Amino acid sequence: MTTQSILLLLLFLAVLLALSWPLGILMVRVADGRPVPGFGWLAGVERLLYRAAGVPLDQEKQGMGWKAYAIALLVFNTVGAVFTYAIQRVQAWLPLNPQNMGNVSPDSSFNTTVSFVANTNWQGYGGEQTMSYLTQMLGMTCQNFFSAATGIAVAFALIRGFSSRSAKSIGNFWVDMTRSTLYVLLPLSVIFAVFLTGQGVIQNMSAYKEVSLLDPVTYTVPKTGADGQPVLDAKGQAVTEEQTATTQTLAMGPVASQEAIKLLGTNGGGFFNANSAHPYENPTALSNFFEMIAIFVIPAALCFTFGQMVGDRRQGWAVLGAMTLLFVVAACAVMSAEQQIHPALQAMGVDQGSSALQAGGNMEGKETRFGISATTLFAAVTTAASCGAVNAMHDSFTPLGGMVPMLLMQLGEVVFGGVGSGLYGMLVFAILAVFIAGLMIGRTPEYLGKKIQSYEMKMSSIVILVTPTLVLLGTALSVMLDVGKAGVANPGAHGFSEILYAFSSAANNNGSAFAGLSANTPYYNVMLAIAMWFGRFAVIVPVLAIAGSLAGKQRLQANSGTMPTHGPMFIGLLAGIVVLVGVLNYVPSLALGPVVEHLQMYMK
Repeated sequence: MTTQSILLLLLFLAVLLALSWPLGILMVRVADGRPVPGFGWLAGVERLLYRAAGVPLDQEKQGMGWKAYAIALLVFNTVGAVFTYAIQRVQAWLPLNPQNMGNVSPDSSFNTTVSFVANTNWQGYGGEQTMSYLTQMLGMTCQNFFSAATGIAVAFALIRGFSSRSAKSIGNFWVDMTRSTLYVLLPLSVIFAVFLTGQGVIQNMSAYKEVSLLDPVTYTVPKTGADGQPVLDAKGQAVTEEQTATTQTLAMGPVASQEAIKLLGTNGGGFFNANSAHPYENPTALSNFFEMIAIFVIPAALCFTFGQMVGDRRQGWAVLGAMTLLFVVAACAVMSAEQQIHPALQAMGVDQGSSALQAGGNMEGKETRFGISATTLFAAVTTAASCGAVNAMHDSFTPLGGMVPMLLMQLGEVVFGGVGSGLYGMLVFAILAVFIAGLMIGRTPEYLGKKIQSYEMKMSSIVILVTPTLVLLGTALSVMLDVGKAGVANPGAHGFSEILYAFSSAANNNGSAFAGLSANTPYYNVMLAIAMWFGRFAVIVPVLAIAGSLAGKQRLQANSGTMPTHGPMFIGLLAGIVVLVGVLNYVPSLALGPVVEHLQMYMK
């Protein structure tokens, strides 16, 4: 690691802590239903929405059991999925389509719908070449808000499960969704969108611009006949001709508004195909830094919310400590891997050292305006947080550098994780940690005064095993079937890594990709959509079941035999359990992909 990388990481963590602490305290008010300072004018809007939805205004009558909460959540997201699918299928006949984009194909619409509803934002299409402005705003951006609010709602429900005493309710889904959107996501998105616009991110409804190039570009293309087929010479070779480009088409659109919630909601779906590597999405080093902060700020803040709501701030610090420990190790690993020299280039005498004139290391697929340090930190942040936004091509990372983002996803997206989902995922691992510790010392495991019994462990096991099952089964099928292998552009270990990365990203609701895999096919659109849907909702339902079970239990007082869950020992245990589960599930597949590819670099 370079000094620049170390300083950037330290500055990032310091700014993150400074911003997430007050946000976490504010979110306690959001969860508890209390007035939020400075937003009293929104209370009328909130009450109006409740009346329209038939939600009682009296908080005592708003409570839902976990089953009612889960049903409301599933119905809401299913209806949203139907609407998002429909708007893509008819966008050619709808307004705000200055480029006359055609209707999206059924399989791509299905994949995109599930992707955005599941907070994954996997994109098998190029946004500026596929989606109209109306589809981007009404379909993609709205789902960015709704999917993020869904994650926050589930986190609130699980926290109430720990903090409640013999309660039948874990809250009200409609209230949690409304308050999370009105008081957290919307205000932060407006502020951040204004900041991004000031940095140079575009926000308009204009048609695409045709601009003249300063230097015309001449290139060679195959010559075609009147029938549109290539013209061949006497030897059967394609005849080529030179063409000169004097203009370039610049895509326009309402980018800043989508970019803000894409990052704050850990969604990740870019307006442009190049995502946050595109200068209209991420133009400066400052915008890049605060885009990383935006990805982590709500997941980090929820740790403080958790500690405050359960009545022991140390518990929130412990969860945040475990997340930070795992993140720092991963960030240092990917930074170091990408700064290393390539043995093949070294043998050719190529200077790959870092100096005042060059970044050194592996700059393939990276933007020179960011360099290796900011690019690799962004990669660690976006894959730790289930965001999936990228400012570089992960497919161009070194084998070990690309393995780190993949492993961060495979750990279950609990290293900060998605908005809401990172916290409830880590709390499930905390339940597993105290259960294992209880077995070691011969005591009934307890966490925050709640006994962890067989029901909680069964539900926790489902949560932990769902995503590895989806990832490994999907990868195995894809490398066995011809339709799966057809999308691989790089055969061998790297091709296997591309497939493994795709299913790891989909099932863990990340959305980033090793872009060498051609995934916009009916097979991958359907398979990845299945992985995304069940990777999201087959995890959420058992988490809500855990919340309901814990809410109904008495909260026991700590005694001399209670295992402390706020100190360094528990932080180490929790981090160790997360890594252990990830290693046990994925070591064989990682050995077949990035590890083999790394070893091949040193073979003559």
